[in-house]
Amino acid sequence: MRPGTPRWFWTPERIFFSEVERKSPRDPFECPSMDDDLIAGLTRQVKEEVIENYLRERRIVELQIEDLGKRARDNLFRAAKTGRRLNRLAQLMITPEARQKLAVILLIPFPSFWTDYMENRFSKGPPMIKVRGLTEKARFRKLVLEAYNRFHLWMERYRAGYEELAAECRAVNSNILVFQRNFDLLSILAFLRSLDIRATEMKRVLGQNFTPAEQASLDKSLYINPVSCGSLEAPPPFNPPKPESIDMSLSELADAVYRRHPAEAGRFLPQAKSIFTA
Repeated sequence: MRPGTPRWFWTPERIFFSEVERKSPRDPFECPSMDDDLIAGLTRQVKEEVIENYLRERRIVELQIEDLGKRARDNLFRAAKTGRRLNRLAQLMITPEARQKLAVILLIPFPSFWTDYMENRFSKGPPMIKVRGLTEKARFRKLVLEAYNRFHLWMERYRAGYEELAAECRAVNSNILVFQRNFDLLSILAFLRSLDIRATEMKRVLGQNFTPAEQASLDKSLYINPVSCGSLEAPPPFNPPKPESIDMSLSELADAVYRRHPAEAGRFLPQAKSIFTA
């Protein structure tokens, strides 16, 4: 080698090693360049936007589910008040045999939420209804008919609320399916990991990737299940006959109850003079 001549010009081995060094990956422990900082900043911004979008849309769905649960509890309260009106009518029948005949006339499904109000007796129910008549028998008959009219009205109101709840339940389930389709959690995690090449390589070398069992557990724990009206404890309404269609059947049943138990039936009539407000 001549004195003063650069080593890399006359030494093929040095040129070879220089080419290898130029083509080899950068040392992961060397100081990052400005380009690396820019890429890292953009990557972090993309990750934050993806996570923020996921959390925002998930929170919207969760709020819809919470609101649906609140409406379901209100609906259950209205169902209980409707059931008390049915129970008032059932208590007028006095005997289990007469209540069974009433259930047949009203087409009450058995077993159901409503049969409990036919069979149980509550310490406090709705107030009795004010009726007028020349005889106790006529007043008792009117009391039975008016009690059914009031129950039928409450049932129609409850049916309207139940149908609104069912429609809202279907809308929330549709939003849940859209969310699951647009924000697949495992795909999001795979996408976020793909943005960080160095972390991905470290996980691959060190064996720190999620196992299939861990991925399944994570997806299951964060999965939002569709909502059903049954899970909301909202009892479905039944279809009682219109009052005018069963007036004769109810009148005959009321007269039969009064003939067999005039004293017990008469005890309802003093209470029936109070003003009914519901």
